[in-house]
Amino acid sequence: MVVCILIKQISELFYKSHLKEVKKVKKVLIFALVLSFVVSMLFVGTSCKAEEAAEEVAEEVEEAVEEAEEAVEEVVEEEEEKEPVTITWWHIQTEESQKAYWQDLADRFMAANPNVTIEITVMENENFKAKMTTVMQSGDVPDLFQSWGGGTMNAQVDAGLLRDITADLAEDGFADTLSAGALGVYSYDGKNYGVPRDMGMVGIFYNTELFEQAGVEAPIATWSDLLAAVDTFNAAGITPIAEGGGDKWPAAFTWEYLATRIGGEENFLAAYNRTGSFTSDAFVEAGNKLVELVDANAYQDGFLAATWGDAATVMGNGEAAMNCMGQWGPGSYRDNSADGTGLDGKIGWFKFPEVEGGAGKPTDALGGGNGFVVGKDAPDEAIDFLKFMMTVEEQDKQTALGMGVPVVIGATVEDPVLLQIVKGRDEAEYLQLYYDQYLPPATGAVVNDIVQGIMAKSMTPEEACQTLEDTAASEL
Repeated sequence: MVVCILIKQISELFYKSHLKEVKKVKKVLIFALVLSFVVSMLFVGTSCKAEEAAEEVAEEVEEAVEEAEEAVEEVVEEEEEKEPVTITWWHIQTEESQKAYWQDLADRFMAANPNVTIEITVMENENFKAKMTTVMQSGDVPDLFQSWGGGTMNAQVDAGLLRDITADLAEDGFADTLSAGALGVYSYDGKNYGVPRDMGMVGIFYNTELFEQAGVEAPIATWSDLLAAVDTFNAAGITPIAEGGGDKWPAAFTWEYLATRIGGEENFLAAYNRTGSFTSDAFVEAGNKLVELVDANAYQDGFLAATWGDAATVMGNGEAAMNCMGQWGPGSYRDNSADGTGLDGKIGWFKFPEVEGGAGKPTDALGGGNGFVVGKDAPDEAIDFLKFMMTVEEQDKQTALGMGVPVVIGATVEDPVLLQIVKGRDEAEYLQLYYDQYLPPATGAVVNDIVQGIMAKSMTPEEACQTLEDTAASEL
């Protein structure tokens, strides 16, 4: 009898952890019970008393089978009665290979969790930002959505739009599987509201074949060297730099890096903390340097109206020598190129050039990463999905697709270009998050606007910096 009870309990526990194996479990259970009956018969013999004992054992077996099957059915009903859950997820990976990967990831999670439905919305970067502005006003946010952390995320927290997931990340040790620095970008006042999926830095990607063709050596170390290289490429009939000025933020990287090289960390922090100003000489001079590039005919025709996708196409098709971009660049060049290979086998990378006489260190970096934050009403399953996507195995897949630099401890980086980015990131004592994400949303948007204005020459660098300062004075 004890044996029967134990077998019933063990099979019930086994079933609970292997729901898809219900039929197998039932067969194993019945087999085990019948086996116990046969074993019992071997010991009781064939006497009348033995026959009575055998009948008792048979009754026990039959009762145990019925009770065990009832227990199995109860677990089945519990599983079937799980409330349906829908997770709304917004991401900005529009490149076909990356978009397909996210869909496959969601499909696999839903297959493992039949009560969960993941509704995916894919948006281009600028459309996403515009949509989020509307969403923040309505307060109806998705369960999971793209985030770069920083000031924009902080504003969402202050508006009560995000869920505190600190305890959820700590309960199973998940937080310890991620780079502490990367996870910190998604924290505010000691609480976590999201999870990073990559963290890198902006630098100069270049086409090795075009550099060789023009006779330009890499890396380009200084600003003067960069201007000289622009002239050399133009003389060779090669567009020096691909730029997406229409989307603004790609062009802003150059101005922000120039401000970092010229003024250093103290200059930016003084302006941010309001002990200084965005009209400082360093910010204005960064604008002047940007004009130097425009005047040198550094960019492709129509760059002021070009999107990031357009710039990635120019770069991926081998029509420009350089592009100032973040770690996701190679994947975008590949997916936006005509042949789908981009710069595979002919891509290099170097740090943004030093500006002679600048206060910034050559190791100072502009960078950041991508991740997802959790909406205020998100179900627990949304956090489970985040953990599902952030394993070593999944991070390796993302890295192979050029989706960024991994943040999961133990994930591998083999690509030589990504290894350079990781090295540069790790060497940086000062890693400045992109201005449009570090600053409050309204101030960050003005940064992008004034950079476009400087490049279009609709604003002087002085006027542009004053516009930014006026906004910062009311927002910071």
